Amino acid sequence: MITERTRRATLAGNPVTLIGPEIKVGDKAPDFEVLANDRSKVTLSDSNHMVRLISVVPSLDTAVCDQQTRRFNEEAANLGENVVVLTISADLPFAQSRWCGAQGIQNVQTLSDHQSMSFGSAYGTYMKEHRLDSRAVFVVDSQNIVTYVEYLSEVTNHPNYEAALTAVKAAK
Repeated sequence: MITERTRRATLAGNPVTLIGPEIKVGDKAPDFEVLANDRSKVTLSDSNHMVRLISVVPSLDTAVCDQQTRRFNEEAANLGENVVVLTISADLPFAQSRWCGAQGIQNVQTLSDHQSMSFGSAYGTYMKEHRLDSRAVFVVDSQNIVTYVEYLSEVTNHPNYEAALTAVKAAK
């Protein structure tokens, strides 16, 4: 059965319906299948035994998503070798690759949820009305346990960068 959550988020003040469960701290991180920029399949288990900071954005071509991805790209350089930063959006892999090249983004892995919305459906970020992922941040430890969750109630707002980075450091 598909879970639909209403009255949890807005996009530019307009309510959206989120598809999928609400993930909570302490949950086992659900697996997912997304596409890398070269269109190869990527799953959560591809980064087993690492701490994952998962930054979810609607589209890299928007101001807040651009800023969020740039911020986590800068921070990723100082997080250590056992941490991977994944930025997930519903942008096409080609667009993600072009954006990363144009912006000099090298420390985060951009992944496309476009094909099947697998991530959004598993983590409850899939905005039904727009076929985009809602802004959120998750930290998953090396044992695949969720240690930090932030769903933005207004999709155009910035996440709490400091809280997410503190959670990554605590999960190392």
